[in-house]
Amino acid sequence: MTDRELDAAGIHDPALRADYRHCRALNARHGRTYFLATRLLPVARRPAVHALYGFARWADDIVDALGADQGPGRRVAALTALQEELDRGLRQGGSDEPVVRALADTARRYAIDHAHFHDFMAAMRADLVVTDYPAYADLRAYMHGSAAVIGLQMLPVLGTVTPREEAAPYAAALGVAFQLTNFLRDVGEDLDRGRIYLPGDLLAAHGVDRDLLRRSRDTGRPDPRITAALREFEALTRGVYREAAPGIALLEPVSRPCIRTAAVLYGGILDAVARDGYAVLHHRAVVSRGRRAAVAAEGLARVAAARLRHRDAVRARPPAPPVLSAARTPAAHRKVTEEAV
Repeated sequence: MTDRELDAAGIHDPALRADYRHCRALNARHGRTYFLATRLLPVARRPAVHALYGFARWADDIVDALGADQGPGRRVAALTALQEELDRGLRQGGSDEPVVRALADTARRYAIDHAHFHDFMAAMRADLVVTDYPAYADLRAYMHGSAAVIGLQMLPVLGTVTPREEAAPYAAALGVAFQLTNFLRDVGEDLDRGRIYLPGDLLAAHGVDRDLLRRSRDTGRPDPRITAALREFEALTRGVYREAAPGIALLEPVSRPCIRTAAVLYGGILDAVARDGYAVLHHRAVVSRGRRAAVAAEGLARVAAARLRHRDAVRARPPAPPVLSAARTPAAHRKVTEEAV
């Protein structure tokens, strides 16, 4: 975390600044696409985004990175400990964990509904016991906690030009679209962890089951049935992006370039999957560094334009009416006028 970002956000306590820097490092290391988009936000809002992402990344790492060699008991214990730290941090503001301290501070500054964090933790616990989803409706129910609430957590930080509840469904849908994209990209890796995030009814419609996915993964041989199922899942995911798209215009203008850039970059992952022949069971599709740079440059241009429009709007505002001097102000109103000045 740069001093400029922390100063702009009004974070001055040295220990808390270190907590936010830790979250930023998690974001930079694990979320290249998201981190790049976050840099298009006004500097004062970036620390909050890093705290939200850092907490989500940490919990997700407990589910995935503690690994099969340590068994589910270790992961259950780690998630339970994290839940206790989260409860204490949100309730009291204190915690032994840097990520939780930064998260609790962000939740307080932006009045983020604590229910979003609890729903997220419920989804993380589900990942320890649920290995597949029979239908898309089941997957969407899971993604409320694992993805939709991430968009809802972000809304107070991004700001809206309409009542927040009007923008909320679009923010939730964009969170879901991002996660569906990750599910498609990570089919092979998730299968190795024993989990399938492609709806069972969608797979069955193309004659695909876990055994076929496993066989294709192990042999490296593609199967037209799997390709057809993945192509349908891609189309489903693009539909969710379309569902979310109108919400970008409901955000504050200075936040729109960040979210638009994130949507374009994540959508680029779908393009890469299709261009690669849906070979995600065998290797991960990636967006090239050149493409990411080009999209980021376009986002920077949008940021500059938004700032110019904001500056021009401020200059165009009529001047505030003059305040009456104390000598000409009725005594009953004099104190209020002096305080306003």
